Amino acid sequence: QVQLVESGGGLVQPGGSLRLSCVASGSIVSIDAMGWYRQAPGNERELVATITSSGNTKYANSGKGRFTISRDNAKNTVYLQMNNLKPEDTAVYYCKAEIPARLSYFGNYNYWGQGTQVTVSS
Repeated sequence: QVQLVESGGGLVQPGGSLRLSCVASGSIVSIDAMGWYRQAPGNERELVATITSSGNTKYANSGKGRFTISRDNAKNTVYLQMNNLKPEDTAVYYCKAEIPARLSYFGNYNYWGQGTQVTVSS
């Protein structure tokens, strides 16, 4: 009964910027790590960036220096600020939330957003 709703994707010219957001809603007590992943046609889904509940971030080399992941725990929201976008950034971007199971015995559940299209083209 957890849903992730993404927004912010679209068409942008090379060098432009986009800010993606993903809001988790439903039966949520807490969220552990959140992350952004992307998948281009013919490619496997790849990690873009992750952020822990305490704010520790990691980035794939592809976006390092251009992308910034952040979160607002009070709003159960994760953001991805993408600057200086390049055509190779074109992909469907998905957010993921790791949410503890109702019983700790089961560990965490992974929830995924529906994906939002980012197209970088002149």
